[in-house]
Amino acid sequence: MDKIAALTEILTTDPTNAFARYGLAMEHISQGHTDTALAEFTTLIYHSPDYVPAYQMSAQTLAKLGRTKEALDRLHHGIATANRTNNQHALAEMEALRDDLTL
Repeated sequence: MDKIAALTEILTTDPTNAFARYGLAMEHISQGHTDTALAEFTTLIYHSPDYVPAYQMSAQTLAKLGRTKEALDRLHHGIATANRTNNQHALAEMEALRDDLTL
């Protein structure tokens, strides 16, 4: 069974499993399915709004696609979440990406 099928099976049983949803989004990115990955990140954020890596990776993906406004919006929410959850490492990385996008 491939990774997408295995993760999808987990999510069939537990659709709010943040780890599986994040893994599925990342696997879609690795296979070049960016729109599907972004949809998975959005679902993940809906179900687990404190899951900071979802904001960070979706913002990076949007930035790579040239969707700067959307990336900045995702970063805005991700930075707030990283502050709220005291995730200093992700906070620093998202602030750096935000600064790169606004220069």
